[in-house]
Amino acid sequence: MANLVLSECGIRPLPRIYTTPRSNFVSNNNKFRPSPSSSYKTSSPLAFRLNSRDGFTRNWALNVSTPLTTPIFEESPLKEEHEDNKQRFDPGAPPPFNLADIRAAIPKHCWVKNPWRSLSYVVRDVAIVFALAAGAAYLNNWIVWPLYWLAQGTMFWALFVLGHDCGHGSFSNDPRLNSVVGHLLHSSILVPYHGWRISHRTHHQNHGHVENDESWHPMSEKIYKTLDKPTRFFRFTLPLVMLAYPFYLWARSPGKKGSHYHPDSDLFLPKEKKDVLTSTACWTAMAALLVCLNFAIGPIQMLKLYGIPYWINVMWLDFVTYLHHHGHEDKLPWYRGKEWSYLRGGLTTLDRDYGLINNIHHDIGTHVIHHLFPQIPHYHLVEATEAAKPVLGKYYREPDKSGPLPLHLLEILAKSIKEDHYVSDEGDVVYYKADPSLYGEVKVRAD
Repeated sequence: MANLVLSECGIRPLPRIYTTPRSNFVSNNNKFRPSPSSSYKTSSPLAFRLNSRDGFTRNWALNVSTPLTTPIFEESPLKEEHEDNKQRFDPGAPPPFNLADIRAAIPKHCWVKNPWRSLSYVVRDVAIVFALAAGAAYLNNWIVWPLYWLAQGTMFWALFVLGHDCGHGSFSNDPRLNSVVGHLLHSSILVPYHGWRISHRTHHQNHGHVENDESWHPMSEKIYKTLDKPTRFFRFTLPLVMLAYPFYLWARSPGKKGSHYHPDSDLFLPKEKKDVLTSTACWTAMAALLVCLNFAIGPIQMLKLYGIPYWINVMWLDFVTYLHHHGHEDKLPWYRGKEWSYLRGGLTTLDRDYGLINNIHHDIGTHVIHHLFPQIPHYHLVEATEAAKPVLGKYYREPDKSGPLPLHLLEILAKSIKEDHYVSDEGDVVYYKADPSLYGEVKVRAD
């Protein structure tokens, strides 16, 4: 451009000087390795002509030298490490979204409660329960009874889930209807409705908190070490741990005091005493009815019709609720202090696939969105979860697909029971640790 200006002013431009192209470029950088035979040549000029005032035509050419071969650069190890760090995911890190972002992604109709639809599930399940009992009593042979126990125990568990919806208010918008249906369903399987409802509310409000959570929360190392051998054996041995629920209702978890039946328990506020007494009275009435039936049809028949299915139901309840909060292939965090929040605690819950059982127990395995928004009816949970997945990203752990029966979860359960024993007494973000001496696996150190 400077040469052009000089030419227009009548001053001759400077002569063009072309350097001789160099070949065999040498670099001390081992990462830059042109071929030994490489050389540089003058490219075809990019030329244009301009007429100056002196009448001469000037050939203004852009002559560049380009290598015949392209240098090869090796990837930097630092870059590879940086990319690796970018791909790593820390489940204990605060999420880049908030609760409102998830709520906004869920379709509005998923929040609508249809009491008639809810009642239709109750009618369906109760009809199946009575039909199974009538069929088993009529056939009364030892080929049928084991099948009946499995089927009826699963249906008892389905009744619990519907009562669970009543406790959350996702059954209907009518508190009285929720209370009546909840008491009928839960009392029939010996669960104190209000006592459970209040403690379960505490669980949801404090999910993922080491000390304040209520259901299947971890013990601190200090509390773990105070347990006697029978308690440790019961808590960390299959299938005994899957029979824990009735004992939890009576005495809660290790390190906590109170009972779901007693109105003065630490679980309840003074204003909730009346509700607790009502539920305990309903539970007592059901227990009395079972005693009367023992005299009417005999204890053996009652054991076959009700007793064994009841314990199958308990095992379902403990199995499902435990795996909602344990057993992921990557250890999930538990929180204390300022690190805990409702959102972060809820994101440590897990969805599970139960195959054909999904529909029978009302999609209770679709648990992450339920924990964050327990007001959503169970029949909208799958759709709500699909809508929320893009927001949740890696904080949502896709469940392993199940066959017709969720047998794949048995291995996950056994592994977690063996490895997830307690968490550290210190720290606001902690992970489960294993006690290697629990099962007699102490390794003697060689001197």
